[in-house]
Amino acid sequence: MTVTVKEIAELIKGELVGDGSSEISGVSGIEDAEKGEITFIDNPKLKEQVRTTKASCIITSFDVEGADKPIIKCKNPSLAITKIIDTVFPHRINHPKGIAKSVSLGKNVSLGKDTAVGANSVIQDDVSIGDGSIIYPLVYIGEGVKIGKNSIIYPNVTVRERAIIGNNVIVHSGAVIGSDGFGFVKDGASLRKIPQMGIVEIHDDAEIGANVAIDRARFGKTVIGKGTKIDNLVQIAHNVKIGQNCIIVAQVGISGSVDVGNNVVLGGQAGITDHVEIGDNVMVAAKGGITKSVPPNTIMSGIPARPHHLTKRLVAYIDNLPKMAEKLNELEKKLK
Repeated sequence: MTVTVKEIAELIKGELVGDGSSEISGVSGIEDAEKGEITFIDNPKLKEQVRTTKASCIITSFDVEGADKPIIKCKNPSLAITKIIDTVFPHRINHPKGIAKSVSLGKNVSLGKDTAVGANSVIQDDVSIGDGSIIYPLVYIGEGVKIGKNSIIYPNVTVRERAIIGNNVIVHSGAVIGSDGFGFVKDGASLRKIPQMGIVEIHDDAEIGANVAIDRARFGKTVIGKGTKIDNLVQIAHNVKIGQNCIIVAQVGISGSVDVGNNVVLGGQAGITDHVEIGDNVMVAAKGGITKSVPPNTIMSGIPARPHHLTKRLVAYIDNLPKMAEKLNELEKKLK
């Protein structure tokens, strides 16, 4: 399928600069794009690649000089490219279809219309899976699990007993939903395991990355809010409650009984201690260490994490310590 540059500009409501008659047959990154493809840049640091890319059209959010090809300007180039792919060049994946012969089905299993279950998956008793959901091969779904409509569970995922997964949820390979919370109590000289009797509940439109571990609650629920996106290799402990539309980047660790608000962003390798509250719209920089509750609309960074403007000042002071030491030595010599 091909479309013209002008048609794409109209689709994304962008401002076309240059000839709109060129035909576009695909989408690619700025370094890999070939003639006939459209690409985008949303970082001024990549301006120089405008002159070297082979793409036939570039979507950008800022003024570009010296380009020998059509430019479409818009507020959010990455979102624009996503709309183009979804509308004009959709990415097709051949998901499993039907119920494979090697599937192990328990008693009282309810499978919705057009549900697919791949080879060698195990589905225990009293499981409910909604219309259009896809269970890939080698998935384990425990007793009493409920999965909504149009969700995708990729290979080697484990969904433990009684977990609830909503509609349009994606769970990537290797994730474990509902593993036991890390709870032990001293019993004399030994450690006694605390029963973890709660569940995990994942709301609609969430996405869980590869090798993510989400622990079940001791009592009640560990909750992942609607639209929240979790990157690979994240640990979420028991009784954590995460709000809507949060972004949690790789290798984040969230301790037990933490309440995370809506629209929160946790940078890579950020860590949060137990029993704190993170307000709405908080941003924690990569490797930020949260040791106490954070009010809404705050940017935090550092170890331990502080408001970002304070962390920057502290870093500046530390960087100046060698010069300050030299001055002190000079003053000491003069005083002597």
